[in-house]
Amino acid sequence: MNNWLPSLNALRAFESVARHLNYNLAAEELRVTPAAVKQLVYRLEATLDTSLIERKGRGLSLTRKGRAGLDDLTAAMHHLENSVANMRGEESDPRLIISVETSLATMWLVPKLDAFRAKHPKVSVLIDSTQVIVDLPRSDVDIAIRYGVAERDDLITYRLFDDHIFPACSASLAKTLPKNSNLSVIQTIPMIHWDISQLEWAHKTRDWFVWNKWFSKLGVRNHKSESALFFNDYGQAVQAAVAGQGMVLASHPILRDVFERGHLVRPFKESLQSDIGYDLVTTRPAEKRPEVRAFIAWMREMAAAYDRPV
Repeated sequence: MNNWLPSLNALRAFESVARHLNYNLAAEELRVTPAAVKQLVYRLEATLDTSLIERKGRGLSLTRKGRAGLDDLTAAMHHLENSVANMRGEESDPRLIISVETSLATMWLVPKLDAFRAKHPKVSVLIDSTQVIVDLPRSDVDIAIRYGVAERDDLITYRLFDDHIFPACSASLAKTLPKNSNLSVIQTIPMIHWDISQLEWAHKTRDWFVWNKWFSKLGVRNHKSESALFFNDYGQAVQAAVAGQGMVLASHPILRDVFERGHLVRPFKESLQSDIGYDLVTTRPAEKRPEVRAFIAWMREMAAAYDRPV
């Protein structure tokens, strides 16, 4: 039966896990236990007789078939929410759906949203933090904020800011370094790695956030470290550096606030400007809406204030 559908609860659970790539975050969103979410996903996989989510390293990743259905399923869930709201007779204030990578949302966008809401109090904002690149024309996502993703002719792209990448650590760790020390001292310090191997969109990003490749671009070969920490979430890698656990490759200007508060410092002058940057992306139909234009203007204004050296 071509019109047959699996359990709506199972589809909803899979969609949430696929967006977050995390059972615990999906459970918080759905207000159930992680075990219940896992059971629903397992049930959906059994019903479809295919694997949708798999373990990869310390995290989760989508299989080819899982990725194939995610964008349409996410759009369908949003349409269902809107339909229920309409049936309840709720007023339809303008709403924006923003797709943004999880660590970028946590470290930069979310702390600044109050400023946008103060200027546009009637506009509701839904932050869809995900590691998946949403196909904007086929979804109801209005705007995406992307890093290291190729431009497309059918999308409107605004460059928010370029990126500068350099080693950073906590002030307490920096005080333990010899005076006038150079990059060679990093070999004695734990190096904090952002493991982005599971992210399909991160091929170009990988060239800048792998320590050996960063050193190689500076002309330093055969660099080694005594110990290392690995995280598949950049925000967690930064928090480890703030806690004094090692040296991290910092992305400027996303971490400007962290430096201004003194949580991280630059112990060395070396820095590389990458050939990728942070882009704001939307579709032509979406940009016709006043709330979308307002958010784009606000984001570009905010980005201009942050695009200056640390």
